[in-house]
Amino acid sequence: MNDEFKYRGKTLSELKAMDIKEFSELLKTRQRRSLIRGFTPVQKCLLEKLEKKDNVKTHCREMIIIPVMVGKTIRVYSGKEFLPLKIVEDMLGHRIGEYVFTRKRVTHSSPGVGATRSSASVSVR
Repeated sequence: MNDEFKYRGKTLSELKAMDIKEFSELLKTRQRRSLIRGFTPVQKCLLEKLEKKDNVKTHCREMIIIPVMVGKTIRVYSGKEFLPLKIVEDMLGHRIGEYVFTRKRVTHSSPGVGATRSSASVSVR
């Protein structure tokens, strides 16, 4: 069985050879409109840094993942820290911020002293 990656019938090498406008025709409407409008100065700076080196820090969570970015590691700001994100083929067409969460899952432990009437009977030791 052939396990070669394909995005909308195109291989990764074909996608990398495409122009941004050609690639945008394969995307859904919202992402296509964003790419047709062009990159912001921050997004252009991110792409230039990715050409030179790997493991680039960015606050640009709204950047759409394009074929040039595949295989790179980007450290995306989550609101508190920069979390590493390894770009793989399946992420094409999505935004970077979709993969770096800004909120942690809440885990509750036992209530503190004075939180409830029943906690008054719990020893402080």
